[in-house]
Amino acid sequence: MAEREFPGFTLRSSATREGSRYTALLSAHPADGSYPSYFAVYENRSFRDEASAAAAAEKALGLVLGVEEDGAPVFAEGENGFDDEN
Repeated sequence: MAEREFPGFTLRSSATREGSRYTALLSAHPADGSYPSYFAVYENRSFRDEASAAAAAEKALGLVLGVEEDGAPVFAEGENGFDDEN
């Protein structure tokens, strides 16, 4: 799990199991201590193992440009986080 600080939020990367596959996600933890929000990344892909999903989430965290008022991560236009073509 990696984390980055943004104004008002700490974003953390992680992975969660959904059935037999894993999903990469980012969680936004407000500085005021209120409940975190969770955002799936790479929703069009799932991963066979937790390590791959966690690595994808960490990569996504590195691509975050900032956060919206609700903590939602902001990415560059058209960024999909993968090395392949869109």
